[in-house]
Amino acid sequence: MDTSKLNLNHGWIHEIARAEASPEAEALYQLNQTTAPQQAIEESTVDFLSDLRAYFQEYLRIFNSLSDAGRKYSEIKIFNLTQGAADFMLYRNGIKLIVANTTHGVIQISYDKHMVGGTTPESALVPQSEELLAQLGAFGTVYWTYRSEKVQSDQVAKHFFGEFTRITREQKKIKPNQKVLLEQIKALLQEQGLGLE
Repeated sequence: MDTSKLNLNHGWIHEIARAEASPEAEALYQLNQTTAPQQAIEESTVDFLSDLRAYFQEYLRIFNSLSDAGRKYSEIKIFNLTQGAADFMLYRNGIKLIVANTTHGVIQISYDKHMVGGTTPESALVPQSEELLAQLGAFGTVYWTYRSEKVQSDQVAKHFFGEFTRITREQKKIKPNQKVLLEQIKALLQEQGLGLE
């Protein structure tokens, strides 16, 4: 068996060896085990948020590079939040996507929009906030769920990045001459019994 392909974490073996070398310390180690599930969820939360941020950073790097230096569409920006160790937000066109650890074992993904000049474009209707929940699995492993389904960070990042770009897309204004042409096309299509709707 080729062990070079295995992703092995040997930390637990070191703990067993320490307990073997000094059995009196094992009692102290067992006391620490009582808080292990809570600590595992906290560590998993930071890891999951860090993974999400890494995916979002890569997605927005590619997305922004395709915008031709912002001339085709507004770029997406990413910012740290001060509330948690790994909380962050995306921002574009007055809308924020906030990804934060709101309580133990919960990552909330919510939208916030700023009204410019007292009005909000109709395209800027934002969805309700969503939650990812940590679950403790077999042997103390932590996994994450979205709407009661087990998810991976790449799935979550892809879904919410796509949704965020759609929600924050600016509506293109139709020029007067384009509007006349569009009306003429609609009229021709209606004469043929077809429509654009």
